[in-house]
Amino acid sequence: MFTWIGRFLTSSIGKKTTMALTGLLLVGFLIAHLAGNLLLYKDAEAFEAYAQKLHDLGPLLYVLELGLLALFVGHIAMAVRTIVENRKARHSKYAVQADRGGKTLASATMPLTGTIVLLFIFWHLIDFRFDGGFKGTFAEGRGGEGAADMVWDTLGGTAHMAVYLLGIAALTLHLTHAIQSALQSLGLRHPKWTPVVERGGLVLAVLIGLGFASIPFAAAIR
Repeated sequence: MFTWIGRFLTSSIGKKTTMALTGLLLVGFLIAHLAGNLLLYKDAEAFEAYAQKLHDLGPLLYVLELGLLALFVGHIAMAVRTIVENRKARHSKYAVQADRGGKTLASATMPLTGTIVLLFIFWHLIDFRFDGGFKGTFAEGRGGEGAADMVWDTLGGTAHMAVYLLGIAALTLHLTHAIQSALQSLGLRHPKWTPVVERGGLVLAVLIGLGFASIPFAAAIR
């Protein structure tokens, strides 16, 4: 069984399928994460209650985070492997040029935008996952009090706003290609459905990007 799995994961179809599935699961996480963040617009109490519920998961939260980490590692590993193998397959400049016919800005910059997003994630984790002050808002009896203000204050700073908008812009551009590509890799490739998948992926990517970008903008004018 493990031999079959190994052969599948190293095959062209297996790598594409794995990258597509992990990518779509990460998109699902982004949507859930955005939904929680948008509670900031409702009121501080709503966001802090949501954050406290996550904190109260205790050990289960670590399990979920490890699962999320596994998705990231799997997605990045397959992406890097695909990029390396594609470059090895190009034996001449002519082959490279001929391969560029159907490329878009989003597809051509996937390695770059993916790298920017990865660096941005590290920044984001330092800001809100590993920051002692933010973690302190969930100390016993505080119930997340002050967490919303810390988010607004952090994102309202000029440097943070610039970094977050750059990261979100890279994420949005990445998603405009990634979503429709993942769906097509999983079989939604048909003259009738391909245009729908492409438009739907574009709309979803833009909505996710606008949702996340709205928060640092709101923090700046707050």
